[in-house]
Amino acid sequence: MKSTELTRETKILYAGSESKLPIENPETPPIYHSTANIIRDMDDYDVASTGGKYYYCRTANPNRDGVAEAVSYLEKGEQSLVCSSGMAAISSTLLSLIKPGDHILASRSIYGETIELFDNILKKFNVEVTYSDFTNLDNVQADLKPNTKIVYTEIIANPLIEVVDIGSLSKLAHRVGALVVVDSTFTTPFAIRPLEHGADIVIHSLTKYFGGHSDITAGSITSSNEMIKKIYSDYLLFGGCLDPNSSWLMLRSIRTMEMRVTKQFENAKKIAEALAKDPHVRYVNYPTLTNHPQHELAMKLMPKGCGAMLSFRVEDDRDKVNAFMHKLNLVKYLGTLGGYRTSIAHPATAFRNEFTPEKLKEMGMEEGLIRISAGAEAIEDLISDFKQALTVFDTV
Repeated sequence: MKSTELTRETKILYAGSESKLPIENPETPPIYHSTANIIRDMDDYDVASTGGKYYYCRTANPNRDGVAEAVSYLEKGEQSLVCSSGMAAISSTLLSLIKPGDHILASRSIYGETIELFDNILKKFNVEVTYSDFTNLDNVQADLKPNTKIVYTEIIANPLIEVVDIGSLSKLAHRVGALVVVDSTFTTPFAIRPLEHGADIVIHSLTKYFGGHSDITAGSITSSNEMIKKIYSDYLLFGGCLDPNSSWLMLRSIRTMEMRVTKQFENAKKIAEALAKDPHVRYVNYPTLTNHPQHELAMKLMPKGCGAMLSFRVEDDRDKVNAFMHKLNLVKYLGTLGGYRTSIAHPATAFRNEFTPEKLKEMGMEEGLIRISAGAEAIEDLISDFKQALTVFDTV
């Protein structure tokens, strides 16, 4: 063996690492799985560590940056951070911007695990949280305090599909110097872009409509360059960044997002109209229905569609609701939403272990309340499936 020839155990660690031919402009971006990029020297590290090049996956990754660019474009924000889940996005945002003694004013109708974050974690750090009815701006005005730093809301609230006047809410919050943080998962930028209505930060569980195929878990934070800079260092330390493979899948999914959600919005509207006429249904919650309490506001804020989420109430009978679920042929019960196939959920069951029965009723989660995430199936097939399953409520 020549003195310069490497041993097999060493050579195999390097063989095949370099491309044999030039690689130029692939139609689909490659997946950059590498956790680190080789640094030439200390000067090169100085460039990399100040954002001049990729060098460590948690700090920055081309696939994750591609998703951030696409989300920022859709939300008309300056910059986005892409997280490993929607809750990672919510937690990173709040923990980066809040300190002991601060007050958060939150909508009473927000995602249940966000409430758990407020009550079980933030309050341990002496952060005060108040829940208010955000459909009543007089209540919001009364609940704002001199130390209110964040006003937190969803525009379409889960599970009663209430609509918040985000423009007026933002004006009230800014008068006391508070930031407006919006979880816009239910609406998507194809219904409304909260930053254009005065919000400071918009958050998504990308798991839902951006991913759209129920096969990726991710989240995002979109805001101004200045605001993202405030969040970024804590975001890195929390470690909630999205991995390269999931980032690649997410960007692939975003390419077809408008085609998917447009059909889902249309289906949600038609399902709501059909259920509203069914004698087994007590009421339907969907903003395009003229009897919805915020119908006019919704039409003004979201003229291109009010999202793909709706809910309806049937008889408060657990056995019959279970029978209804069993009788459905197409539609399945899922613990998520936003996928291309229609699904249902039972809000009271989802949070039965987290909240008392009284609290569930206060939040509108009655035993007969069923939530629908409309998919992209042919609408006649969906309506037929719901109609035939609802016949279980014919029995006494």
